Amino acid sequence: MEELKLGIVEARFADIIWQNEPLTTRELVALCEKELEWKRTTTYTVLKKLCDRGIFKTENKIVTSLICKDEFYAIQSEKFVEDTFEGSLPAFIAAFASRKKPSAKELEEIRRMIDEFGEG
Repeated sequence: MEELKLGIVEARFADIIWQNEPLTTRELVALCEKELEWKRTTTYTVLKKLCDRGIFKTENKIVTSLICKDEFYAIQSEKFVEDTFEGSLPAFIAAFASRKKPSAKELEEIRRMIDEFGEG
């Protein structure tokens, strides 16, 4: 499987699939024509590319995901922390919080998540 990452336009395309799956290739072409102003050939080219990467699949003209949106972005986040912070989640959080202070609501949600992780 190729490296899992998406460019900006590919991410918009992927979102169309994730929001509407399962969908036929005909439905996908129509959505991409409307939302991205793409021709049919562009839609099929990008779909093939993302199928080759193992993100989506087309079977009997039905497009579905092999990796859901949340899982895809979890993989991306994990890779970013690995590549940028040598896998250290605390280092990532420290860097992030040094520029954007979390709100009280965000801190409460983070505490809840930490508590849940500690229980499991």
